Amino acid sequence: MLPFEAEPAEVRLLRRAAAAQLSRWGMPVAADEAELLVTELATNVMKHVGEGVSATLILEWRAERLRVEVHDKSRTVPSLRTAGSEEECGRGLHLLAALAVDWGTVLTAVGKSVWCEILLDSGSRACRRIERAVEVLEGYQEVGGGAALQGGRRGIALEESAVELIADLLHWTAARGQDPDDVLDRAQMHYEAEAAAAV
Repeated sequence: MLPFEAEPAEVRLLRRAAAAQLSRWGMPVAADEAELLVTELATNVMKHVGEGVSATLILEWRAERLRVEVHDKSRTVPSLRTAGSEEECGRGLHLLAALAVDWGTVLTAVGKSVWCEILLDSGSRACRRIERAVEVLEGYQEVGGGAALQGGRRGIALEESAVELIADLLHWTAARGQDPDDVLDRAQMHYEAEAAAAV
């Protein structure tokens, strides 16, 4: 359990704390996903409950799953926006839903908990990453107002969605005070390390 104030500097510390905890548990391979989920959940508190409010992060290892929870004092329940929405929070929750194997909201006596779970088994990780990428890109087409395509045009549409998603993620990264080039370099390093480990 890690109390925090919903501020950009605290979000960076939460990401580091999540990665450190996973390393202590011997699961550094899940750190990227966990950091992204922690960032999304904490940022939603800043945007929808208020910057500077008190909240709590909880990481829980449950067999083959990692559960990430953020508790705050608001009883307003987040929801996925309609497919045509241009609001960033709608895309953020679509991303959360695509990354997690399960997620939800629980009202508590003092507010709510927004939680999500990811799988920790690394055996079929590369295959899951590809499947997850396709799901995210198909969902991203729908959120952006594009129609799902079949056949040869589908690959082109997914590639265009990938470019748009990467560009949006770089904007999202810069808006939170991070260096987009650093994030791209880290993503490339993780990809290369996982590709080398799979050989």
